[in-house]
Amino acid sequence: MKTTPLSRRHFLRSAGFLLGLPALESLSRGSALAALAGAASPGVTAAGDPQRLAFVYVPNGVIGDRWKPKGTGSDFQLNETMQPLAAFQKDMQVISGLAHQNGWAGGDGGGDHARATATILTGARPKKTAGKDIRAGVSVDQIAARKMEGRTRFSSLELSCDGLRQSGLCDSGYSCAYQFNISWRSETQPMAPESNPRLVFERLFGKGSGTDTGAAAEREKARQRSMLDFLMQDAAGLQKQLGRNDQLKLDEYLTGVREIERRIQLAEKFGTPKAPGAEAPSGIPASYAEHIRLMFDMLALSFQSDSTRVASFLMAHDGSNRSFNDIGVSSGHHELSHHQDNQEKIAMIAKIDRFYMEQFAYFLGRLRDTKEANRRSLLENSMIVYCSGLSDANRHAHDNLPVIVAGHGGGALQPGRHLTFDQPLPMTNLYMSLLARMGIPVNSIGDSTGLLAGV
Repeated sequence: MKTTPLSRRHFLRSAGFLLGLPALESLSRGSALAALAGAASPGVTAAGDPQRLAFVYVPNGVIGDRWKPKGTGSDFQLNETMQPLAAFQKDMQVISGLAHQNGWAGGDGGGDHARATATILTGARPKKTAGKDIRAGVSVDQIAARKMEGRTRFSSLELSCDGLRQSGLCDSGYSCAYQFNISWRSETQPMAPESNPRLVFERLFGKGSGTDTGAAAEREKARQRSMLDFLMQDAAGLQKQLGRNDQLKLDEYLTGVREIERRIQLAEKFGTPKAPGAEAPSGIPASYAEHIRLMFDMLALSFQSDSTRVASFLMAHDGSNRSFNDIGVSSGHHELSHHQDNQEKIAMIAKIDRFYMEQFAYFLGRLRDTKEANRRSLLENSMIVYCSGLSDANRHAHDNLPVIVAGHGGGALQPGRHLTFDQPLPMTNLYMSLLARMGIPVNSIGDSTGLLAGV
């Protein structure tokens, strides 16, 4: 279709809004905006779309014989835990046989849950300490973020559904910093994740004139006008210069932003859930499933608006003892995970495993239904790793980890398969391969030994 070139003057006037826009054909390469953006760089597909990389963590391992698919290669069948992902079987790879050697005790004794989260994206053995002298390794997401710095508003986005813990004793002599963080900017600096969807939303869309905290309070008094109304003032002028397809895409995008803000406001209106000894921060809904989905919505919007291309999401820290009354599981997850082959407990853990799969399927659906400028979906242009730092929590096993890589990476990946490796291979080999497909080759990550073949 014929695109309408936008002037540099219009671009500068609307820059605060454009930073939050989805990819639009009318702003495609060759337009004034594209000229300002410059040539292709790491993290860009062959078609010119951004590549996205995200890591989603599930705690306490899984029940392996209900998780692992039957069959290998493209001829595989999803097992009962993964049934919620049936619609995405051709959009993902299940990988069996990856391990984190530094998750095992070695000479460090107990603390497998702390090591599970500390090693999952770093592959490095964390120093056993409950003091300030923490040390792990640089995580794969932060390696990518450094290369992407300056290309998006945020080099990375760190999310969680847990409260922030950066110090104190959590697991058998390990600092809480290990157990509550999967992203590490340096060996001694974890990246604190945000668990409040309201704060994530305001970080993504509440910057710039007229949208700071004080102005938000004034808007609340003035008939609770949405922050989006301020963005719409810029959008109205821009929309007149967009083609029909882009107008529809922009309408869909803005409607999605408004709906998420409405849901956050609704959660705040009905108050916050009560936790023993603490009160949840404002903006966090009482329902854990809704909390997870709101955070997935934030993540999808951050990719859609190209606010960032790298993210991590700790759905819950390893060792989490959360109960799941909504699905009929009143006992704590961690307590159940030490099931000692008790079939009743195993059945309850399988329910929890499937619960997390359902939330992940929701996220993949969001990515699949969101289109880029060239009509590809966000899922086609993304590489989403779903993983846990333990396989069997009953024996604190760090081998044969549950791993899914969803998305096509803009054509860089070969989804629709179950890859199996007979001998344990470092999980970090997978990470090296994903970075290479983003145009970010590295010599090593943690305990890596080379690229993972066939991804």
